[in-house]
Amino acid sequence: MILLAVCLAVFMLLLDMTIVSSALADLQASLGADLSDLQWVIDAYALPMAGLLLTAATLGDRLGRRRLYLVGMALFTTASLGCALSGSAAMLIGVRAVQGTGGAILLAVSLPIIAAAYPQERRGGPIAIYGAVMGAGSAAGPLLGGFLVTHFGWQSIFLVNLPVGVIALIIAARHLPETRAEQTRPVDWVGTMLLTCGLLTGVFAVISLHDGGIGARACVALALCAVVALALFLWWEGRTPAPMLSLRLVTSPGFAGVWVAAAAASGTLIGATNYLALYFMNTLGYNAFETGLRAGPLTLATIAGAPLGILVGKRLPSVVTIPGGVALVAAGLWAATGAHAGTVWTHFIFGSALAGLGLGALSAVTSDAALQFVPLDDAGMATGSVSTGRQIGILLGVAGMGVAFGQAAAGQSGVRAAGAAAINSVLAWGALAAACAAFVSLILLGVATMSRSHDPATGESLAI
Repeated sequence: MILLAVCLAVFMLLLDMTIVSSALADLQASLGADLSDLQWVIDAYALPMAGLLLTAATLGDRLGRRRLYLVGMALFTTASLGCALSGSAAMLIGVRAVQGTGGAILLAVSLPIIAAAYPQERRGGPIAIYGAVMGAGSAAGPLLGGFLVTHFGWQSIFLVNLPVGVIALIIAARHLPETRAEQTRPVDWVGTMLLTCGLLTGVFAVISLHDGGIGARACVALALCAVVALALFLWWEGRTPAPMLSLRLVTSPGFAGVWVAAAAASGTLIGATNYLALYFMNTLGYNAFETGLRAGPLTLATIAGAPLGILVGKRLPSVVTIPGGVALVAAGLWAATGAHAGTVWTHFIFGSALAGLGLGALSAVTSDAALQFVPLDDAGMATGSVSTGRQIGILLGVAGMGVAFGQAAAGQSGVRAAGAAAINSVLAWGALAAACAAFVSLILLGVATMSRSHDPATGESLAI
């Protein structure tokens, strides 16, 4: 029952990251949402997932993971009802932020709950099930969301969380034991505030580039605020005795290489998927369920990529598998470019499947690869930081690709020509970002590999 409670939580919170893509066109029609509003509907959920994840993990260690689970699930479920009842885009964005806060709490305590419930020799099976459920939650979003939106309206993608949330709360209240860490550290509230402020102002600046809501000077001011806040965050993390992010991780080339790859792969592909869904609905004229069905190649390839990644990861070093996974995402996004006014949906099958294969394979080996380059004491922080990196990637991917989507469409006449130009721009910029990340990851992991293979302390060659 413990594993069931955890799996229900992670399935819901990952599902809600991707299920919204099927409702974007309906949100435009029902709530009068423009492109910037749609970006915020997605990013308002990802922002607290990025800014609060590490802090929530520390709170769980100190206050009790069962308590945090119940708080997070109650918050997530209540916010889901609020999302369904939203009468405006602004209200939906605000409640999505609350929902993301609940999701951050649940994600932060889920793996520690499993670790505390099972002895080390029995954790392999539960953790494998946990990982499979996370993948299934992300993959099921477009198809399940499409079915619900088409038959029951956009509100149903949030209402579906209510019975699941109530069941999870009942199971957790009855069967989840309270656990805490034997050794805890203080909560880094200053670091949390600086990181969240930096991400919020940065995303606000990027999204505002194309919506015309604020002037160019305001965008520059927001961008400068983001840079200052993030610089102060790194400065503070290097000086506080209990950082939420140890600078040992930031300055480790190997860990940085894994982090960049995870952030870029998630950000570019999930960002592109949202705009591809919008293209299918607004330009090609498919309804939400038809759009979800056409995401099938991406979904199946992502699922198939996980066992492939594990298999390859056992035979090849991280310096090959990690950059290789991002390179597949880049190649897939690039292969999907070339849309024109007469394009049909089958044009995107190969590219989306290739990118999904890369993301699935990369996700399966990311955590193990990250742990190879950090001290044992930083293992929990490292895995949490990689999850945070994925959310930061999604934040920036959705924001940046929205700029590309809006600006490319504005220069065209005709719905199909404008849609084709917009999706080509999204895919091309996504491919470029993923390719650059693959190169950076390769360099960083190469440096880490060479430094470990010639360890001056042992003089021995160390396998990675």
